[in-house]
Amino acid sequence: MPSLAELGHGEGDRPSVHDVRRDGRAVVPAGPTASMYTCGITPYDATHLGHAFTYLAFDTLTRVWLDAGLEVRTAMNSTDVDDPLLERAARDGVDWRELAEAQQQLFREDMAALRVLPPDSWVAVTERIEPIAEAVQRMLETGDAYTLPAGDAPGVDVLFDASRPRQFRMGAGSRTSEAEMLELTREFGGDPDRPGKRSPLDPLLWRAERPGEPAWDSPLGRGRPGWHVECTVIAMAELGAPFTVAAGGRDLRFPHQEMQGHHALALGADLFSDVRLSAGLVAFEGEKMSKSRGNLVLVSRLREQGARPAAIRLALLDHHWRSDWEWMPGELEAAEARLDRWLEWAAIPADDPSRDDSVVPWLRVTLQDDLNTPAALQAVDAFALRAPADEGSLAAIDALLGIDLRAVERR
Repeated sequence: MPSLAELGHGEGDRPSVHDVRRDGRAVVPAGPTASMYTCGITPYDATHLGHAFTYLAFDTLTRVWLDAGLEVRTAMNSTDVDDPLLERAARDGVDWRELAEAQQQLFREDMAALRVLPPDSWVAVTERIEPIAEAVQRMLETGDAYTLPAGDAPGVDVLFDASRPRQFRMGAGSRTSEAEMLELTREFGGDPDRPGKRSPLDPLLWRAERPGEPAWDSPLGRGRPGWHVECTVIAMAELGAPFTVAAGGRDLRFPHQEMQGHHALALGADLFSDVRLSAGLVAFEGEKMSKSRGNLVLVSRLREQGARPAAIRLALLDHHWRSDWEWMPGELEAAEARLDRWLEWAAIPADDPSRDDSVVPWLRVTLQDDLNTPAALQAVDAFALRAPADEGSLAAIDALLGIDLRAVERR
């Protein structure tokens, strides 16, 4: 990331962001360090604009933290073994490992093109099978987990006991009602009607080996981890607990992020994260953009069609990170036109490089207010109409918005 050190840091200001748990604003963090875990992709059909919007939101937070002079550490996972991935590999007649690796590489390329700062740790689930299994074994020993017959296979599945009283009631972290929890559990494959479950909400921690599925040896028997516990173990190993921010899309609030928090409590943490942030969802053709529906707009495809990555980034930043919105055909065209205007402005240097007039304070005040990127873009629009480009403004646009006007190609 370009440095703003020569401009001075943001005077110790901290961004005010919308914390899901509190349903209101929280200033994060209070100390000199900040840490964030972002739930990563299941690597198939990468990278659609819903992915990109989420990761740009938390890239913006990272950039604001760095501008404030904080020491920042970030981590992200890749769910490189999961039912949807296996189903897609079987449908396409390819090895699931090859599909995962190809999609992970495409995701990295898309994120680099969009200038999303890479996480300090990017961990694939298959790299952490042993510690995940050990964590599940600990939860069995403490009574936070139990086993059920696998049914169609030898061995046992291990489930988390969501009904057991803990420091926080189930649903409190995601502000989800009992009826919503049951509906979302069913929607996300939680099998609430499975016989023998202590609670319909109980998620799978370890799935016993089924014919034709990947499996690993463990004290739990051969099998593979459940979805939520993977993120819990990886985040706690990389960042400790509590870390500053648990980040993801709004569709991960329940059950995924909620279960992460409760798994962490069961593993001895007082709290999983200080703040929980949920980015808005992107729709296309009237419905939420999703792999299951197939209504995807892929970053790689837009790039292949000639879209400049900086324009794609501007199109996404023109929506508030917490907003649900729909991608429309004119979004990219408008962003390309805005980028051209900015490039024309940047090509005319300031006559007096020592002058005080700069867009830097405008960007800082908008981004510290709940990461208000649409207002930040409007601030640059307005500034470009009233003052010539100066090096400080160009550096700030690069560092805080991820748009390097000195390097973007002109059409």
